[in-house]
Amino acid sequence: MSIEPVAAILGILLITTVLWDAFETVVLPRRVARRFRLARLFYRFTWMPWSVVARRISGNWREAYLSFYGPLSLIFLLMVWAAVLILGFALLQWGLGSSVQTSGETTNFGTDIYMSGTTLFTLGIGDVAPQSSLSRAITVIEAGAGFGFLALVITYLPVLYQAFSRREVNVSLLDARAGSPPSAVELLRRLDSNESTDSLGELLREWERWSAELLESHLSYPVLALYRSQHEHQSWLAALTTILDVSALVISGVGSRSVRTAELTFAMARHAAVDLSQVFSTAPAAPSIDRLPSADFARVVEALRNDSSVISSEVLEDKLAALRRMYEPHVCALSSYLLMPLPSWLPADGPDDWQSSPWE
Repeated sequence: MSIEPVAAILGILLITTVLWDAFETVVLPRRVARRFRLARLFYRFTWMPWSVVARRISGNWREAYLSFYGPLSLIFLLMVWAAVLILGFALLQWGLGSSVQTSGETTNFGTDIYMSGTTLFTLGIGDVAPQSSLSRAITVIEAGAGFGFLALVITYLPVLYQAFSRREVNVSLLDARAGSPPSAVELLRRLDSNESTDSLGELLREWERWSAELLESHLSYPVLALYRSQHEHQSWLAALTTILDVSALVISGVGSRSVRTAELTFAMARHAAVDLSQVFSTAPAAPSIDRLPSADFARVVEALRNDSSVISSEVLEDKLAALRRMYEPHVCALSSYLLMPLPSWLPADGPDDWQSSPWE
């Protein structure tokens, strides 16, 4: 069997794969469960070595190094799509007889690659031109695909960064409300204690909506999960975990107000944690270190004693442990995969980030 028909079939497969993968990644507003995807393979085989190197770096350099991966991976993914499209159309042209005319040079597969590249990027140089009707038709199709590919990139980037900006607004607001890094106990302690205002309920309703937006945007564009926050001691995963911790405390019996709101927020935030762990194929895993050992739990109870509605520590511990088992395995798996530390239940020593600056 001649190799040309095989090359033409391979070219069609490559073109179809890239166009469908770009459609699923950029246009399709839902999670794709299919395992074999070009974008998924790209992120799996690039994030693994990147994260291995990151684990060997400590301090602020590590976070700075990790912050480059999200934007760079997006650029390289677009380059991979373009390269595969060029190769696919070149194989298709070559497999169908390579009916091109050059300025006196001998034509070969490299000529088809060159013509495919100039056509996809709509350069219009004109030194290589198709001759047969079929070759002209393929050239027009590739030029249209290149124009559509460029339009896709132009529309994709603003949508991505708008979603990132909306996510980070609430993450930044959490700094003054829950400390740096955030903690559930500190957030509850800083809330307005005036019984005439339901400050806790308002905050939980706001974070319920944030969790829903996080779920929808990060399911549609999973690369957003790899974008790091702009400030130290902050991450979307730490914020999500803090809200889960706060909701779990309120549901367990800390305070008598906003219990129903806490249940709704807990449900939405856990939904986000579970679905995002499925996106990255991170199986739920028990935390290697207990986030709330007995000694810290006693300190949590003591810190919240100002609230007269706190129930007995034994009942609180049992209810809280049951709720923690519903979400901690998922956020711990995400934390290990994304290299984003989880927050503590108790506040950290030192001032908040907003209270300090490099000049002080």
